[in-house]
Amino acid sequence: MGRLFNVNGNCIPELHYMVDLTERLEQVKNMVDAGQYITINRARQYGKTTMLKELAKVLKEDYIVASLDFQKLSYANFETEQAFVIAFAGELADSVNNLSAEIQCRLDAFAEGNAGNLTLLALFRLINKWCGESEKGVVLMIDEVDSATNNQVFLDFLAQLRGCYIGRDTKATFQSVILSGVYDVRNVKRKIRQEEEHKTNSPWNIAADFLVDMSFSVNDIAGMLAGYEEDNETGMDIQAIAGEIYDFTSGYPFLVSRICKLLDERIMGSEGFPVKEKVWTKAGVTEAVKMLLAEKNTLFESLAGKLDDYPELRNLIYALLFNGNAIPYNSLNKAVEIAEMFGFIKNLNGNVVISNRIFETVLYNLFLSEEALASDIYKMALQEKNQFIRDGRLDMDFVLERFVVHFNDLYGDLKENGAN
Repeated sequence: MGRLFNVNGNCIPELHYMVDLTERLEQVKNMVDAGQYITINRARQYGKTTMLKELAKVLKEDYIVASLDFQKLSYANFETEQAFVIAFAGELADSVNNLSAEIQCRLDAFAEGNAGNLTLLALFRLINKWCGESEKGVVLMIDEVDSATNNQVFLDFLAQLRGCYIGRDTKATFQSVILSGVYDVRNVKRKIRQEEEHKTNSPWNIAADFLVDMSFSVNDIAGMLAGYEEDNETGMDIQAIAGEIYDFTSGYPFLVSRICKLLDERIMGSEGFPVKEKVWTKAGVTEAVKMLLAEKNTLFESLAGKLDDYPELRNLIYALLFNGNAIPYNSLNKAVEIAEMFGFIKNLNGNVVISNRIFETVLYNLFLSEEALASDIYKMALQEKNQFIRDGRLDMDFVLERFVVHFNDLYGDLKENGAN
């Protein structure tokens, strides 16, 4: 079976059509070579996991790579320091091969809960010993790291990593640490006392700026389409189609891949597109976009959910779509920060704009449908209310009359059961 366009989970080069990540991976490797600690925070379905898995392949030539995924850990694993140490040690032991017999034995003891002193401090002392004895530098990569945010044990874990970074000139530790997720853990605050709110600096304020552009350019999309064209010979104008897809998506990875997948699997053979030569055209892309806008997918559900979770985000997006006022970009503005983190908006010449035409249409349609529904409900309620008002007063006789009618509608067909 040939390769496919993928929108579920990470992409695998042997199975899926992919953008060439070589240049991006080289940029991140340069940061690792420099010993930087890194945070990769991007919106949902933005290619973070694919980036990490491909990066691990590149780094393994020069480093020992410990790749972990915090989604595998349960809520219980973060309830206590002891539980986290056991879970983390187990994941660490499973992710690395060829440890020395001593390190493997002691790490297994932590993972099995038999280490005696199951604290982060004790575990990190073992990690420091491992890094000091290793012939290669050790790189720790954690995906979905924000699964544990707002958790005191996780904050203590970050503090340990920060301590290792600060003291790396005197004690061996990780060559680099890469934390990936939607939320930027640099913004997580550490509690000094149990009863206080988050007030102090983040324990992860050591992370370097991650400036690698993970969105797809027109040339990126064209490169992916070239691989597809080589396999399928559609005769498409690769550069033109890539530009058309980019115009709708602004390079948002999920949206690019979803449009391509719809073209390949749903538009092909549909009405008006009987053959592949007709599919990979401007008209075909437009049809795929219509299909995309009409579907319910995990990304669109996430967008809608965030509007409910963050009222300030909803207000910002509504203002952008309906008020027509220019909103200056300011990263210190909480609503702007949230909107950018979740991928709703971007900074364009100092102004806040919706990230792409697809999101703009999805969000616009969502607000319109909500307002239309609210308006219809209001009109119905007003109509129902007005029928009980006579000469400015509540007509109790009519209220009781309507109550009897509704009661009979609901229970009139029920037979008496003899109960008193």
